[in-house]
Amino acid sequence: MQNNLSFTLENERVRLEPLTLDNYKHLIPIACQKKLVQYSPSDIETPEALKKYVETALLQNKEKTSIPFIVFDKKNQHYAGCTRFMNIDWKNKVLHIGSTWIGREFHGTGLNSQMKALMLGYAFEKMGFEKIEFRIDERNMRSRKAVEKVGGILEGVLRKNVYLLDGFKRNTCCYGILKEEFNQGS
Repeated sequence: MQNNLSFTLENERVRLEPLTLDNYKHLIPIACQKKLVQYSPSDIETPEALKKYVETALLQNKEKTSIPFIVFDKKNQHYAGCTRFMNIDWKNKVLHIGSTWIGREFHGTGLNSQMKALMLGYAFEKMGFEKIEFRIDERNMRSRKAVEKVGGILEGVLRKNVYLLDGFKRNTCCYGILKEEFNQGS
């Protein structure tokens, strides 16, 4: 098991820094964008809700089941959102990349693809994981296409398994990438 669950990942386009109670405030203007996470069960729309969201992520980090990051777009020199390694199963060498959201102004800029490539490479090559999974609302075609673009393969759909904030119970698409599939693609 990793000892240090707080580290920075970086390439030419993006820097993923550890999310903290000191730096999350940079995300308040982004998180308050209406329906930014409409397909997620997470509440981030108010500063209080965002702080609780971050506190939960940090608790999971202490429990070694999550590694949360704040996303900094180096091209635009702005904080853009957050993402995390989560549901970390150290024994079976499987983790999820999720709780990813970026401001609408960053959609379609290539930032998300750069974040995912950085995280996939690190999880497979440095952390020794053998499979990365993604869980996405069936209706969220933008996110589904983004995961497919980085090599995610649809493994199945969990029917009506997660309640969203508006009371809707979503179907969740389960995507996966095996280490050997990632290595073939890079």
